[in-house]
Amino acid sequence: MKKVLIFMSICTLLLNTSCKKEVEKKEENTHFLVTNPIKKDTLITKDYVSQIQSSRHIELRAQERGYLQKIFIDEGQFVKQGQILFQIMPKLYEAEMEKARAEASFAEIEYKNTKRLADSDVVAPNELAMAKAKLDKANAELALAQVHLQFTQIRAPFDGIVDKFHVRLGSLVEEGDLLTNLSDNSKMWVYYNVPEAEYLDFKAEQQGSVKPTVNLLMANNKYFEYPGVVETIEADFNNETGNISFRATFPNPKSLLRHGETGNIHVTLPYKDAMLIPQKATFEVLDKKYVYVIDKENKVVSREIKLAAELPHLFIVSEGLSEDDKILLEGLRLVKENEKIEYKLEKPETVLEHLELYAE
Repeated sequence: MKKVLIFMSICTLLLNTSCKKEVEKKEENTHFLVTNPIKKDTLITKDYVSQIQSSRHIELRAQERGYLQKIFIDEGQFVKQGQILFQIMPKLYEAEMEKARAEASFAEIEYKNTKRLADSDVVAPNELAMAKAKLDKANAELALAQVHLQFTQIRAPFDGIVDKFHVRLGSLVEEGDLLTNLSDNSKMWVYYNVPEAEYLDFKAEQQGSVKPTVNLLMANNKYFEYPGVVETIEADFNNETGNISFRATFPNPKSLLRHGETGNIHVTLPYKDAMLIPQKATFEVLDKKYVYVIDKENKVVSREIKLAAELPHLFIVSEGLSEDDKILLEGLRLVKENEKIEYKLEKPETVLEHLELYAE
């Protein structure tokens, strides 16, 4: 019996100690950090998925039929305007040109003889006119043969970079067959789609002829070192998406950007009197954003908010809060709806200064 009493005493002591620790722990947990929203001018960054294209990107196609006799360049090579790239076997066209040259020479001799006779009134003026017409026709056929011969040489129409080959040496190519592509990457056109509402804001804020600048975030998550200029907007909206395409032009002196790359256009815009709150003060339920507001009785009440934009570690709130509201900053998972808490109010300026330290 004595042992039983001792055992019960020990259990009671342990139970009291445990309860005391839980009460102390609960008391410690009731001191939550609270802050207010703050209004201030800031900058927001709009992010748009983009496609990067060369300012000039063309297909080089065969203009005559024949066997590919020579390839003077390699894939990925930089070429200069006028440089010969491909040679299609020219023997047939050389023969046609020689034939046309001979016929032109014959027509010229015939014309000169007829002219001497016409000057001596031996032949009628009509015969001289016929001889002149034959000469003109022969010269035209010679010029056409020369053009066909020139078409057997494919030259670069501008400075650029050669793409992969679609034919190989010795291939029989038909007129119009694709040989390769040529890209002028000295400047790049970057296309991105803008929703209708943002397009209207853009036009409202545009000042005269001043062209806005944008930045390009590349696929390696680094910014392209040169800013771009928004130069043009397409004429029509896409009825399916409600977007319209913008085009920004970027200089590319180091040829870092290539045709077909992707990236993100970042547009920095001023935002006046933005109501800022830390992102960590929010939680989400069914795709809606909420915060916990502390009421006059120090009770926690959830409130839905509307967001205007997102910044690093911050949200800009468009609806649902005022500067006088007190919002729960930490311990959102430790409280319940309408639960009364004790808290410490931190100035929003201090919260913003140390936001990086608070970020989880």
